[in-house]
Amino acid sequence: MESPNVIRIRNAVFYAYHGVLKEEQSVGGKFELDVDMFGDFRGGAEVDSLKRTVDYEKVYAFVKEIVHSKKFYLLEALASTIARRVLMEFGLVDAVMVRIRKPHPPVRGVVDFVEVEVTEKR
Repeated sequence: MESPNVIRIRNAVFYAYHGVLKEEQSVGGKFELDVDMFGDFRGGAEVDSLKRTVDYEKVYAFVKEIVHSKKFYLLEALASTIARRVLMEFGLVDAVMVRIRKPHPPVRGVVDFVEVEVTEKR
């Protein structure tokens, strides 16, 4: 990323109802999210003001609302939605990378998690 700064939210955990299988949509499961926001946040550092940077508490609440707002079949669709909407909502963010992990996915084998990563830029 070309932006000079990054603000990261790591391992935000939500219980939600995403997946292709009927059981995933009715019983639900745990999802872990990372959000990396790239931009020029030096203004906030220079004047020590939250108004000149990205409020990660607001980003967390925004992401939580998206995760719980509807059921997605694919992690790719959820990650893309989060990335696009963070770019629209938070003007100082030039690029965003969203990673979503689904622990112990319903596959025929032993897997710790599956992970999807999506990057969007202005």
